[in-house]
Amino acid sequence: MSNIKKHYIFFIQEELPKPEAHLVQATNAANGAANLGYSTVLIYPQKGLRTMNLVNLARPFQPQKTPEIIVKYYNLHDKLKVATLPMPWPIDHFHNKFTNSNTIAAKYYFPIHIFPTTKLVHSRNWNLVKAAIKHGVPAIYEHHHHEDKQFEPEIVNSPLLQIAVTVVDSIRETMIKNGMPPTKVIKLHNGFNRLFMLRQSEKASEWREKLLTSGRSQLVVYAGALKQFKGIDVLIDVASQMPDVQFVCAGGKSIEVEHYQQLATAKQVNNIVFLGYILHEQLASLLQAADVLAHPHCSGNAATFTSPLKLFDYLASGNPIVATEIPSLTEFKNTQAIAAWCEPDNPYKFAEALRRVLETYPRKVEGYAEIIEFVQQFSWENRAEKILSYVDESLHPSLIA
Repeated sequence: MSNIKKHYIFFIQEELPKPEAHLVQATNAANGAANLGYSTVLIYPQKGLRTMNLVNLARPFQPQKTPEIIVKYYNLHDKLKVATLPMPWPIDHFHNKFTNSNTIAAKYYFPIHIFPTTKLVHSRNWNLVKAAIKHGVPAIYEHHHHEDKQFEPEIVNSPLLQIAVTVVDSIRETMIKNGMPPTKVIKLHNGFNRLFMLRQSEKASEWREKLLTSGRSQLVVYAGALKQFKGIDVLIDVASQMPDVQFVCAGGKSIEVEHYQQLATAKQVNNIVFLGYILHEQLASLLQAADVLAHPHCSGNAATFTSPLKLFDYLASGNPIVATEIPSLTEFKNTQAIAAWCEPDNPYKFAEALRRVLETYPRKVEGYAEIIEFVQQFSWENRAEKILSYVDESLHPSLIA
């Protein structure tokens, strides 16, 4: 293997694919960098029988084309390469640091097999960022949640830690309080996947045909996690006040889907459907099928740091959005991005806002041009470019000819 340092390495500590927002974020961030032409490799662990292959264990770093299942799951393009790190038994079966996949990756796989050809590391995994810096590899750290842990001064003050990225100001402040130098941490929104921009009127029409039943002609769509703090309970109460409108929720694990189906049934709300996790390949057309997109959220701690990941995919659809006023969305208040705002935790106000938007924003198959125009600035490719603008140019990964 050639030891030319060229790769832009993104590391995720979990097996793929899974229906988690942070995995959508991490895969799309890597995809955006690859689309700029950088030699980008997304690395993640792999467990199970295939990991026992001795060749894989001896030469674990073999970048290859992204598997079709992951491409469809997260709507990725063909420039991104992936590499899986085999984690055979007993790794992660016993709870000690010697059999922990995190330790194995940071202490064995990366130093021996991956760092020699790595130009730049990008990860939410602090252990890996530390390992990279200790081995002389520059790194970018992503951090999206509040933590009380102090950052090690020798790592954060190292010139090899190029930049730390978060998505809301409140987390940036926490990071600084925990020892991250203010000059090294930036707030940068998530992005939207370019494939969400492609108009899919035929598929959108199929969704409407399938979902608009019982004589209903208007469709409100929510896409995202099925969690109480995300406002799903509120949305069920909203649906109960608007029986003539069809509500659809895409996302969530099967156990959550079951819970909310039962809750809706118990409340005798029959105009809300829970589709479960939808491949991102299909999600764009569902968003385009909506009359209005719902972005509810509850007040409380989560509202201070939740990253509006779905907001940008919503905007790319060109359809009007009704959103809850939460700290991470307030900067969008004076833009044309959101059609209506309302206070959190209040199903009556949310229903009122939905009715108003359904009346004032007639459905447009091609979407609203001003909404599509506004979101252009938030592509994953733009985000990757902004992050790399904080990285010393001599440390930029190689561009593929």
